[in-house]
Amino acid sequence: MRRLKKWVVALIIVYVLIAFLAYTYQERLVFFPSKMPLNHTYDFCQDFEEFNLTTDDGAKLNAVHIKQDSSKGIILYFHGNSGNISHLIHVANLFSEKGYESILVDYRTYGKSTGKVSEQALYDDAQLFYNYAKERYSENEIILYGRSFGTGIATWLASENNPEKLVLESPFYSAVALGKHRFPFLPIDWLSNFRFPSNEYVKQVQCPIYIFHGKEDSVIPYESAEKLYEAIPGNKKELFTISKAGHNYLQDFKVFKEGMNSILN
Repeated sequence: MRRLKKWVVALIIVYVLIAFLAYTYQERLVFFPSKMPLNHTYDFCQDFEEFNLTTDDGAKLNAVHIKQDSSKGIILYFHGNSGNISHLIHVANLFSEKGYESILVDYRTYGKSTGKVSEQALYDDAQLFYNYAKERYSENEIILYGRSFGTGIATWLASENNPEKLVLESPFYSAVALGKHRFPFLPIDWLSNFRFPSNEYVKQVQCPIYIFHGKEDSVIPYESAEKLYEAIPGNKKELFTISKAGHNYLQDFKVFKEGMNSILN
């Protein structure tokens, strides 16, 4: 009996230690930024302008504005939780081929961007870029596009503004729900500083919402997209299910290509 008690105490200590480490280092579990030298020159093989926005707390946010001689509007793009905008040439090409300008954003600590990460700071940063877009286009010419982690930011931004459309590629229901899926043994509700409740924000979005998700996604389960779709009120929504797709390379599938054609044409 005494030995059993010792094992129980040891397991409790280990569990508490794991929970403490998860809480302390959760930013490293959520964000996987790829830095870029400040003197790096982007090459998008088309006309673009690199620019920076400065936040109230002094962070410098880096982005590129892909230009067009004449365009249907502008797409504000929020990428996933890894990499940076230098990896988004295929995204820029897709939007340009459809006749749109685009703004590709690097979050704090990503690429050339600086600053300290928090959920509210990421929301505020997104609003700065939306304001930048509004200075050049009317809101009915602005499309918000989020991929993976970026869907949480894009959904919040759409709930606070009036863009023409919201496109979500491989979205999660909420960051907390995704955390529970990945770490079912941890009290994620208590530990998480990054909640991104897209399931709540979609209820406030007034524009049409389009969701793309791979049925074989092992990073963010397809069921997350289904639940998020069901949380959207009304009928201004569409879910594109890509049967054999995982989390990445959705652009290679016919369903994605046809869906983007219908949305952007």
